[in-house]
Amino acid sequence: MARLYGKDISRDYLTRRIGHMSQIGGARAYELTSGQARGTQAVDVRTGSGFDFTVLPGRGLDIAWATYRGMPLGYISKSGVVAANRFTEDGTIGFLRNFHAGLLTTAGLSNIGVPCSDGSEAYGLHGRVSNTPAEDVSVHQDWQGNDFVITVAGVVRQARIFGECLVLRRQISTKLGDSRLVIKDTLENGGFSSEPALLLYHCNFGYPLVGPSTRLLTSGGKVEPRDASAVPGLPTHDRFQEPTAGYAEQCFYHHLDGKRGYAHAVLFNADIQLGAYVRYKTDTLPMLVEWKMMGEQEYVVGLEPTTARLEGRTDVLARGGARMIEPGEKVSFEVEIGVFEDIDELDKA
Repeated sequence: MARLYGKDISRDYLTRRIGHMSQIGGARAYELTSGQARGTQAVDVRTGSGFDFTVLPGRGLDIAWATYRGMPLGYISKSGVVAANRFTEDGTIGFLRNFHAGLLTTAGLSNIGVPCSDGSEAYGLHGRVSNTPAEDVSVHQDWQGNDFVITVAGVVRQARIFGECLVLRRQISTKLGDSRLVIKDTLENGGFSSEPALLLYHCNFGYPLVGPSTRLLTSGGKVEPRDASAVPGLPTHDRFQEPTAGYAEQCFYHHLDGKRGYAHAVLFNADIQLGAYVRYKTDTLPMLVEWKMMGEQEYVVGLEPTTARLEGRTDVLARGGARMIEPGEKVSFEVEIGVFEDIDELDKA
């Protein structure tokens, strides 16, 4: 049953009062036609609660814009959305020129983290999956009992002759009245050689959610600086500041405690009484990266469930830090992103 306008509303109650569900919420597919985004498939999703977001099938089924009651949640970089056909895998710069950030940018599938080389092949920052258009895209919206369920799904394939064949099947779903979405991914090794499962969910939050009154809360556990440059920031990793000229990004690895197989990280801004959370299954996503970037224009906090560290494919494989997927094997992942107005709602969420 949908929670709308301060009360629980049944299917019968609602459908007697409207002619088409698009009056209240739903999904609408279209194509971006302007500037560097030209040709990118997009799907706007409205839940009716004030939680709206845009899925980009043309960019690996990532999520660009997201708002809650008109207030932006995600961070959009100064590049804006750039079409996948403008991407060139070129060290760090190739990815960054196409990195709109958004509520979700997926990293992988053969590399997450820094550029590196493995044998004769060079891998750019965070891989290619976010710049790969999805195929077999579907949008489904219909009643399931008293729940109106909205789902955007598709397949992202990364494959080449004499190389890997990795197939990511993604489903993003929400319900009428909800202020959350759930991403369910299945990664399949469709080739005949073992491959590492390298996948990172780069969830990016920005102004006005991020500010000096924002705090990071987690389900508990250990935290460590990613490198020497982040060591001084460890005592204040859960607090934030005004945009600062010359700020150098800091990253922290969180090894969070799970509850019933899930862990979570929350950003809550007490001044505006708004929070957002990332909740994920810990069996296949054992770690969360916190990306703290307090610069001018680059003012963003990333909460990033991941399968491995950010030191790049070569380093991760050398340390045995990645799960290997055998030919024909499938691995499932689940990430939930939501928003709330009262810190007491967190336990309910």
